[in-house]
Amino acid sequence: MTGPSRVAQRGVLLRWGLPRDPAASTSLAGFLVSGVATVMVTRAFLAATGYPQLGGEGLHIAHVLWGGLGMTLAIVLLLSFVGPAVRPIASVVGGIGFGLFIDEIGKFVTDDNDYFFRPTAALIYLVVVLLVLLAEAVHGRVPYRPSEYLAAAADQAVAGLAGGFTPHARAQARRLLARAEGEHGTAEVAAVLDVVDEDHSEAPNPVASVSSWLVRTTRRLIDARFVPAVTVAVLLVSVVSTVVLGLAAWQAAGLDWWVAAGMVGGVLVSALLAGWGLVLVRRDRYAAYLRFRRAVLVSLLVTQFFVFLAEEFAAVWGLLVDLAVLVLVEAEISQLEEGDELPARTAQGSARPV
Repeated sequence: MTGPSRVAQRGVLLRWGLPRDPAASTSLAGFLVSGVATVMVTRAFLAATGYPQLGGEGLHIAHVLWGGLGMTLAIVLLLSFVGPAVRPIASVVGGIGFGLFIDEIGKFVTDDNDYFFRPTAALIYLVVVLLVLLAEAVHGRVPYRPSEYLAAAADQAVAGLAGGFTPHARAQARRLLARAEGEHGTAEVAAVLDVVDEDHSEAPNPVASVSSWLVRTTRRLIDARFVPAVTVAVLLVSVVSTVVLGLAAWQAAGLDWWVAAGMVGGVLVSALLAGWGLVLVRRDRYAAYLRFRRAVLVSLLVTQFFVFLAEEFAAVWGLLVDLAVLVLVEAEISQLEEGDELPARTAQGSARPV
């Protein structure tokens, strides 16, 4: 009789059978990166080839249609297969479709179907930022519950029952199960994991392959003592130079004053946070890197939006530098959270401060 009382104490999503996937952040990142990369490649290809049109005799097969096809294919994949193996592939396919779709947003917010509508880059960037904030709200603010880790381990077992486990997949499922200790059903899922046959073939995972390479590369870099100073220097040089170019574009285009105010305000806040982090880094490296993270996020979520309004797609280089700095900072934070420098509040399971 303990089952119903346990379930009654859980949130409505869990009671509806909607546990969050602990691996969702990686899949969502793959979706967004694929989408943004598709926009950049599409714009570059069209510019290099003189903006050709597919069709003829009054027909124009716009790439928004291919985008819809890609997103539809991703949905069909997700609805067709059980288990987690299909999600990374669907995230990339869906991200490519999303990129082709959102690239033509200018045609659908103007009465003359203007693909070159000036705020298009900023609108695309705004959509991506909103999706990032949504993902952060769902997955980054509240720690995963043990029952969600149990559900994820059982989900892994579903794939294993059909096709077996590689040693890596079995270890991953057991790590998830270890975080569900004490939950009703843990022993049963452990028994299932134990009887799954071993098999050394698994579905390709492009998202995990790229993310693993990034983690290995950045963790080699963060061992150096000079990294904090270089991180701040690169961030500030990038942000300041981007804003200077943005202000020049703002003046040339005759845009409203609030565009310039947004750029200048964003870079000042980033500089203050980065400087604060440098002051803290010798006595509290974890707290310092949280300040660095906030500095990069202000640049990404505020400054870059206004820069894209002024510079359009020329602003992408500043964005790429910010993303590179963010990857480096996140790798250091993750390493600190796994080591002895982890603050007690995070070790006890609370969500990471933003």
